[in-house]
Amino acid sequence: MAVLQPGPVSGFLRPSPPFRRERTSSRGRRVFCLQQQVPTTTAAPTRTQRIMESISVSGEVGGAGGAYSYGALKRLDRVWSSICSAERVAQEPQEVVTRTQGLLSKSDLAGKAIDTFDVLVCGGTLGIFIATALSCKGLRVGVVERNILKGREQEWNISKKELLELVEVGVLAEEDIDRAVAAKFNPNRCGFEGKGEIWVEDILNLGISPVKLIENVRERFTSLGGIIFEGCSLSRLYIFDDAAVLQAADGNVLASRLVIDATGNFSPIVKQIRGGMKPDGVCLVVGSCARGFSNNSTSDVIYSSSSVKQVGESKVQLFWEAFPAGSGPEDRTTYMFSYVDPQPRCPKLEELLEAYWDLMPKYQGVSLDDLKISRVIYGIFPTYRESPLPAAFDRVLQFGDASGIQSPVSFGGFGSLTRHLGRLSDGIYEAITGDFLDSHSLSLLNPYMPNLSASWLFQRAMSAKQRTSVSSDFINELLSINFQCMQKLGDPVLRPFLQDVIQFWPLTKTLGLVMITKPQILPSIFNQVGIPVLLDWSRHFFMLGSYTFLSTFIDPLIRPMVNSFPPKTKYEWKRNLEAWKYGAGLDYEL
Repeated sequence: MAVLQPGPVSGFLRPSPPFRRERTSSRGRRVFCLQQQVPTTTAAPTRTQRIMESISVSGEVGGAGGAYSYGALKRLDRVWSSICSAERVAQEPQEVVTRTQGLLSKSDLAGKAIDTFDVLVCGGTLGIFIATALSCKGLRVGVVERNILKGREQEWNISKKELLELVEVGVLAEEDIDRAVAAKFNPNRCGFEGKGEIWVEDILNLGISPVKLIENVRERFTSLGGIIFEGCSLSRLYIFDDAAVLQAADGNVLASRLVIDATGNFSPIVKQIRGGMKPDGVCLVVGSCARGFSNNSTSDVIYSSSSVKQVGESKVQLFWEAFPAGSGPEDRTTYMFSYVDPQPRCPKLEELLEAYWDLMPKYQGVSLDDLKISRVIYGIFPTYRESPLPAAFDRVLQFGDASGIQSPVSFGGFGSLTRHLGRLSDGIYEAITGDFLDSHSLSLLNPYMPNLSASWLFQRAMSAKQRTSVSSDFINELLSINFQCMQKLGDPVLRPFLQDVIQFWPLTKTLGLVMITKPQILPSIFNQVGIPVLLDWSRHFFMLGSYTFLSTFIDPLIRPMVNSFPPKTKYEWKRNLEAWKYGAGLDYEL
């Protein structure tokens, strides 16, 4: 039964006959003239609009992917258009953070705070995890959330190995994680248009219900004494010598020793820090969750079903992900995404969705009329080459997507969170207890990581250029040969890469095998990414090797001495050792 019936189409109205309009002549005489009524037009609703308006939408929440309505899509498209059209995102970003000299006790805000904390976390969707981890260490923590603190309906895909990091930090018990698993599936495919497929096990093979997971974390947080302020949005943040004071939009005032900004990619504090700078790259994502898939036991980690295509006024390389959904045996989520430079001719999300409705049925081997769509998914994920973002203010630290610590290829904010949660919670606890809350000390928690910076080459290689002599099939060819080489080199090379971890020796082996296997592809790589990008990448590749050497050989010599250092020196050296280890990807173990 077809469930996506076309909606009413509004066309041109028939012209009405002329009518008389009275006017007064310059000589004072009344005259009548004939005036033709101008036909009015109403644009026909797009297929995307018809589909989205036919779906009942409720319970939209904060965080990436938390909104599903057509109105929210149009609002996000306007934001995206403004990013693309301007040289800077905003001429004058709103000043949210103000540095105030002196002590809080001597200011006008003294005595106005309704509560005081060791740590205030702004943004609850991912912020609740770091808040709970810090509460486990005995700190008094509050969470400020603009909406209701709950997870989105759309599942997060991750592996069991990554989820267990939450157990190690103490945020959840393993049985809590098991209860949040909505779907399990294997194997997982990586494939590129007619160039073969690679199948792996246990990569993004669990569908986690954010609703259940965050509900469990929330219960754990409040049981530890944590306090949640819902419907409370940040208005201003005042930094004193001894405290950070948050003023909410409703006028309430909260004081804290440290504020953690977990408000995501569009954090107002990050906008202020970056000064309205345009993103260096953006991943556009559209998709849907629908019922009607009979073949629904495997997933696609990355799949390309075509070469470069024209969408709107721009050329794009389209990629796919697909996962069984936990809402039913025939329910499946499919994502279509593309990497782009934010330029005026970039496609809008609605244009991508129109392409998605055309291409998804062939990709999944189903008819659109046979699917019952439960939600439409969309998002824009900006990234900056200068990431992670160092602390710009005393007593303020960016966390999660706001910090830019996620991969510029996968934009896997939840996977990045589980990987770094233990490191960050330990470091933040030491900064609080040692009173190392100046911007320099806090920046050591978001250090330069060469493996993250080296990932930029891959995003550039996967972005379609508008004018190029490179074949439209080049991106698929390049990815196919890379994946084939990684498969030949085995799990120690392939699996870390698929879980967003770049390591020096696996990367070196892969690049070497690619050059030996297909040396004729090198000129096209130079044309695709450009010499300046390659030179910049070479610097990060060198630093990746250096961090690998430092973590492997120098760390064992220094670590036994660290505990004998003075408190601040000890704190700084522990952060340096972590930067070497995580920046080289050596925290990852098979």
